[in-house]
Amino acid sequence: MKWKDIPKPIKVRLVTSFFNRSVSFAIMPFMALLFVKAFNEWIAGVFLVSLVCLGYVIGLIGGYLADKFSRKRLLVLTASLTASMFLVMTLSLQFDQMIVFMIAYTIFTVTNNLGRPAMSAIIIDATTPENRKAVYALDYWLINLSITIGTALGGWLYVSNQLLLFWILTFTSSMLPIAYAIFLEDTKQTWTSQKLKLVFVDVFQSYQIAWRDRPFVKVVFQFSMGSYVAVRLADSFEPLSFEDWTINGVRMMSLIQIENTLIVVALTFFIQRLASRFSNKYTLLGGLALYTIGYAVITSANSMMLLLGFMLIATFGELLYSPVLNTEKANMMPEDRRGAYSAFAGTSFAGADFLSRSTILIGSLLTPFMMSVYIGLLVSFGCFLVFSGIYVKEKLVLRRAAS
Repeated sequence: MKWKDIPKPIKVRLVTSFFNRSVSFAIMPFMALLFVKAFNEWIAGVFLVSLVCLGYVIGLIGGYLADKFSRKRLLVLTASLTASMFLVMTLSLQFDQMIVFMIAYTIFTVTNNLGRPAMSAIIIDATTPENRKAVYALDYWLINLSITIGTALGGWLYVSNQLLLFWILTFTSSMLPIAYAIFLEDTKQTWTSQKLKLVFVDVFQSYQIAWRDRPFVKVVFQFSMGSYVAVRLADSFEPLSFEDWTINGVRMMSLIQIENTLIVVALTFFIQRLASRFSNKYTLLGGLALYTIGYAVITSANSMMLLLGFMLIATFGELLYSPVLNTEKANMMPEDRRGAYSAFAGTSFAGADFLSRSTILIGSLLTPFMMSVYIGLLVSFGCFLVFSGIYVKEKLVLRRAAS
């Protein structure tokens, strides 16, 4: 699919999401380090895990609102509040007010998760089952390009100039609500005035429908990790020196993330052409297997070559399974409840974040090797749910067609 053939709503969504993710990934991988340094591992872990739970609940509310109100207005409002919180975080960092920083980061989590389902619903609304896989492949490519830029920016400025990093992120995030207001097309949603109690009932019923769609629930529940690796490498990775250039644990984390995203940026469309020779079923299965093996080893590895080598394996797996998984999830969403289903699909992000941040606590009790086994088993279970969920759904559709 050529860029000129892509509908305008998708173009706006892809470009703005690119900048939004660049901002997020410039700080998210290092937020655990920031709080651990300011407080301690226990406080940082409890705080970040609590935010995952809060963000998930807010995301569910955001999905409900995306189906009831104008998605454009919702995005403009939430993006404006997010930019404001970046400004507060920057100023609190400048004046060394970490309590204020934590409060601003909490509000940032709320506003960011409130608008996310609307963004997901926009891309589903503007695609068809025929072009959806191509759009998701392009979206996946842009996601990883934004991760490359954001992680590279964050990795080097986090070490040398945190304040400059946050000022750059404040400016970038301030441009997003302006872009939404100018370029995004509005969607009219129907809202019926209700008592507060009935609104809560309506929210519950919206997600009860998604919860009863058990194949979709299985596809949603997948897992990943990250914060533990960042903290472990920062603590135990032996610095490597190349003339005047030193690679410490923080920069090693940046390197493997940059490796991941550079491979994706360079090889996404090539791998997709190779994968087209196989059925989606076997592409998904092979991709999930490689992904699990790669990340299980990365969890405990301290060798630069092992980290880079198994990140390569994990990335190939990611390239194989991700477009197939995103397409299948979108195809399973009813047209009139895409906001709610998109928010419910955010369980995968919440689950990944929850595990990522909870591993900071678990990692303080287990050895790195035991953490590798733990992560390997956990990710394998998530992969099993994803695979069985999609093909259970496929069998149900075939049975209904036959009857």
